[in-house]
Amino acid sequence: MATINLGAIKFNWKGAYNSSTTYAVDDVVSSGGNSYVCIQAHSNQAVGDATAYWNIMSAKGTNGTDGTDGTDVGATLANKEIAFKTNAGAVDGIPIGTAGQFLKVNSGATGYEYGAVSSDWVKISHVDSTTAVQVHNFQSVFNDSIYSAYQIMASCEMADNDDFRARFMSGSNVLSGSNDYRRIGYNSYRKVDQNGDALNSNNDGDGTNSINFVPWGFSNESATVHAVKLDIHGLLQSTSRYKSLLHSGTGRDNSNPDYFHINQGGHIYSNSGQSIDGISFYANNNNFQRFTGTIWGMKK
Repeated sequence: MATINLGAIKFNWKGAYNSSTTYAVDDVVSSGGNSYVCIQAHSNQAVGDATAYWNIMSAKGTNGTDGTDGTDVGATLANKEIAFKTNAGAVDGIPIGTAGQFLKVNSGATGYEYGAVSSDWVKISHVDSTTAVQVHNFQSVFNDSIYSAYQIMASCEMADNDDFRARFMSGSNVLSGSNDYRRIGYNSYRKVDQNGDALNSNNDGDGTNSINFVPWGFSNESATVHAVKLDIHGLLQSTSRYKSLLHSGTGRDNSNPDYFHINQGGHIYSNSGQSIDGISFYANNNNFQRFTGTIWGMKK
C-alpha cells in the first residue's frame, strides 16, 4: 500500500527562492515576480534554469503591447492622484487640483491637468460689502497680456448729497493727478422725471483728477442709490498706460423716487506715465453704506 504524506497533499508556500533551502515536491517559491512549484526534491537548483526541478506556476503580468512588466499603480500614485498613461507608455499621476477646478488637456496636448473652465469672459474680481468705508480698491485686476477689454458693474448706497467717483490704480498707487483723466466724448448729466423729460444737463471739462459718475451737478439733491456700468479698452497701445472708458450710470433721488440722474460719457486716460492695472471707487465726501462691484475680463 502506498504511503501518503499528509503534509504534501497541498502546495506548500516557501516564500522567496533561497539556494540554501532544501525543497520537497509541491513546495512553491517566488522569484523575479514569477512563482514556481517544485517537481523533484533538491537543493541549490535555481528556478528558471533547472527545469527538471521546477515548473513555472504563474508568471508576472505584462502590459500586452510592448512586453514590459506591469506596474503597481498603487505604488506609482501618491494620495489623491489620478492615473494616466504617458506618451512613453509609463503610468503617471496627476495631483488633485483646487476646489472648483476641472480636469482638462494641457496646452501642449501631451497630458492632463486641473484648471479653471475656459471662457471668453472671466470674472476677475468681486466685492460685496456692507462695511461703511470711503474707498473700495480693485488692485492689480487688469492684465493686458491676457485680456483685450474689461467690463465693470458696480452699485452703491451712500450719504445724501455725496457723489460716486473712480480713479485708476498703478499697483497700490491711486492715480489722482489734476490732469490724469481727459474726456473725448460729450458727457450728459440729466435728471429726468417719470415721463423722461430732461430737467437739467451739463458737460464736464477736460483734465480732472477722477471719473465722476452720478450725480454730477446736482449737489442739492439727495440721490443715495447709484449704479454704473463701465467698458474699458486698451486702445491697441503697446503700453498699458492708455485706457479708454465708456460708462453709463443712474442715480435715484431719495427725496423724490420719480426722479433719476442719468449719466453717459466717454473718457480716455493718457496723461500719466504709470501703467494702469486697477481701479479705485470712492465716495467723494463720506462713506459707502453698501457697495457691490464685479470686474470681468474678455480674453484675447
